[in-house]
Amino acid sequence: MTSSGGSPATTPIGSRAEAEGYVAMVCFKHGPPRLFGVELEWTVHHADDPHRPLDAGRLSKALGVHAPATLVRGSPQLPLSRGALVTVEPGGQVEISGPAADSIPRLIEDTAADAAELTALLLDADLVPGDHGLDPFRTPRRILTVPRYAAMEHAFQRLGPHGPRMMCSTAGLQICLDAGEADQTALRWRALHDLGPALVGLFANSRRRAGADTGWASARTQATFGTCAPFTEPPPLDADPAAAWARTAMEAPVLCLRRGDTWDAPTGLTFGAWADGQLPGDRPTYDDLDYHLSTLFPPVRPRGYLEVRYLDAQPGDGWIAPTLLVTALMSAPIDQVLAAAEPAAGRWFPAAREGLKDSLVLRAARAVVALGTEVMDRTGADPDLVAAVATRLQRIVDTTHGRRAS
Repeated sequence: MTSSGGSPATTPIGSRAEAEGYVAMVCFKHGPPRLFGVELEWTVHHADDPHRPLDAGRLSKALGVHAPATLVRGSPQLPLSRGALVTVEPGGQVEISGPAADSIPRLIEDTAADAAELTALLLDADLVPGDHGLDPFRTPRRILTVPRYAAMEHAFQRLGPHGPRMMCSTAGLQICLDAGEADQTALRWRALHDLGPALVGLFANSRRRAGADTGWASARTQATFGTCAPFTEPPPLDADPAAAWARTAMEAPVLCLRRGDTWDAPTGLTFGAWADGQLPGDRPTYDDLDYHLSTLFPPVRPRGYLEVRYLDAQPGDGWIAPTLLVTALMSAPIDQVLAAAEPAAGRWFPAAREGLKDSLVLRAARAVVALGTEVMDRTGADPDLVAAVATRLQRIVDTTHGRRAS
């Protein structure tokens, strides 16, 4: 799913206010909820020893003509058979992102086919996709040498260890949904955030990092939130989301100044200050602003549609359950969704640390699963698949330690 701006890419931006207006306009597109998308990401490991460092050459050979130009300069980056493009994250994580679909069954069918094709490509090179939202075997190591990731790594390293972990060791599941009609967008935005802690707890699987127990159910969430706080943390929800996001984008640091061979930005430079002329003789363009937006990593990112980014990657076809659950929930009356999520709304850190051992997260997870499975047939998915997903979700909330936490 992609969004597009309304201004020529090379036009200089005259002020922060002008930039804010653009962000509010392009990041929240209104209309009937109609399209769905999913992006799957995996860490990649040697089949014979998941602890071995990943080699960029081995990965590029495995991906062949599907490799992105960030990995293989000049690569045609051909899509997989059902249309998904393969991208590679700084530490060698692979991701597939297919075209938006107007039906959940088509989305699942196409994504599953492309995921199977990618897995086969990796297996032919004796590589396998990981099963967790965080690499449980290796320390962070960047294998992509492009200026974007060198600049981001340099900026994040000044803030602590979480940035390099997020860049090079995490893998997530992203679910994309339309923002909805103008009078519903703020509620849908709130619902996706209020659901976050319950869903993080339900699908957390990233407790181990580089061979050690982190003590966090989702250490991937810990790494992401700690990368560039507060801009990678959940936002306040007491304002118009478009205006609030526009302000956040202006106050966030510029991570990549795409000038010359080295893209390191001056320490402390925000996009708002850049747009207001802090760098004499260098005004940002709308293309610079679009690029800046791509370097922001909140739990839900508005890109014309709403990109849910807070879920750990799941093993095998495990991505189907959260995809069906989230899309089903967002087809239900929003007041019911908010009521189900309410016990854990805002409890992101307890959810990431304790998962379903946190009693309020568990209470919300049970309510969310009950509501989601009740309306899951609205997704149009195969009834047998709906039944299997409902059984799996119920099993998660009925685990032994979950009952003890209640």
